[in-house]
Amino acid sequence: MNAHPSTSALTLLLSKYPKTSGTLFLVYNDVVHAQSWKDVESVDLGEQCLRGAIKGRRPNTDTNEPVYIVPCALAETVSYAWLHSAFKSLSDSSEICLGMTADDSSIVYYKISSGIVKPPGLVSSGCRGNASSE
Repeated sequence: MNAHPSTSALTLLLSKYPKTSGTLFLVYNDVVHAQSWKDVESVDLGEQCLRGAIKGRRPNTDTNEPVYIVPCALAETVSYAWLHSAFKSLSDSSEICLGMTADDSSIVYYKISSGIVKPPGLVSSGCRGNASSE
């Protein structure tokens, strides 16, 4: 990992949080090299989460809002308290993505919102469907 070109952008967090350095390294390289995100930087989530996160902008989107990705391993336990700490550390964000990494280096991203958020496209009149009464 030390010889990889992206290590210099992550050096501080890789050495500060060695237990989570693998997930940070994988997710960082995925968003920079495979997904071509812009303005990518690392963020320290502090002692409550014991890891770094990634902040960046997705390419080819209408929004200029940054997206935060919190890398974690599939084998880790993610609790409500841990998620609350992550949101607290990233106080300017109403949503984060969890970058869940597996042992085979595959990554699955999950969007997590702070609070209760209506899914896009959901009809606000309830779950009645299109049935009509006669």
